[in-house]
Amino acid sequence: MRVVVLDDAELNNLLMMEALRPILGCEARDFTRPAEALAYAEAHADDLGAILTDYDMPGMNGVAFITAIRSVPALVNVPIVMVTSIEERRLRREALEAGATDFLNKPCDPIEIRARVTNLLALSRAYRQQRTHAALLEREVAAAVATVEAREREIITLLMRAAEHRDTDTGNHIARVAAFVDLTAQALGFTPEECRQISLASTMHDVGKIAVPDAILLKPGPLTGEERAVMERHAERGQRILESSTSPIVRLAAEIAGTHHERWDGSGYPRGIAGEAIPLSGRIVAVADVFDALTTERPYKTAWTPAEARAFLLDNAGSHFDPGVVAAFLSRWPDVVAQVASSTSRAA
Repeated sequence: MRVVVLDDAELNNLLMMEALRPILGCEARDFTRPAEALAYAEAHADDLGAILTDYDMPGMNGVAFITAIRSVPALVNVPIVMVTSIEERRLRREALEAGATDFLNKPCDPIEIRARVTNLLALSRAYRQQRTHAALLEREVAAAVATVEAREREIITLLMRAAEHRDTDTGNHIARVAAFVDLTAQALGFTPEECRQISLASTMHDVGKIAVPDAILLKPGPLTGEERAVMERHAERGQRILESSTSPIVRLAAEIAGTHHERWDGSGYPRGIAGEAIPLSGRIVAVADVFDALTTERPYKTAWTPAEARAFLLDNAGSHFDPGVVAAFLSRWPDVVAQVASSTSRAA
């Protein structure tokens, strides 16, 4: 490992270098200018084992040099020994506060120098080994988490696509809704991980439709009042299906399933809750879900243009939809239009 020796007196450096020479694996380099020693330390931070510095030097004293070393993130944990003939407690306190690890008094005993530096190099090696091991564990944990998340995402997606096949009107509805949800969450300031979770959870918003009879779910025309009541129960059923899970994403999906048909003014279903009493996740999916339904063709309606659907959202912000969520969704309008265009071209 490398060792930096800094003293403005070349003779002192020569004596220090001679004392360090017998240490196996020690590659010492001496300097008389602090700036040059600092530059060398930065350039060799990966294998720098210790630094020995004088205190009384022109331009930059030892405490200032230690402060400069500790300001470099890669050098924060490198052991630093201050070599000085000054016994003042104030000086030693300042050096310790600046980041000094140990002290050597002038004139230095070569045997003591070798013993101190040998111990400090062992400390540096142990720290590097611990850091390498911690980084390895961190990578292994991250890889394991990523694998679990990928499997969870795959299972959820496959299950939702299987459920979606019962409803021939929706096509890739869940994928489009998830994309719109992701855009809205980004606009609302969600973290990347929060965006990932809510967009994945949103794919399960209509899971309760598996309990809706085909005669109602696949009916090409308008539903009767009784049929509409049966259809509306899918929100509550979806929440019940999902809420017993221990998975945070599935529990978020349960919240979405049970609230994405609630309305800002309280006229929605299944509970008729209003305003911010509706979970934000449900309010986000409500906008994405309706927008996608409007802009896609169904047996009972033609597809609206994005501009027409935008006007609908604006007209119903504050009644059907959370105005803040509508504003966030529309703030990503170029991306929304691109998503609609991409879905239309794939369908064609």
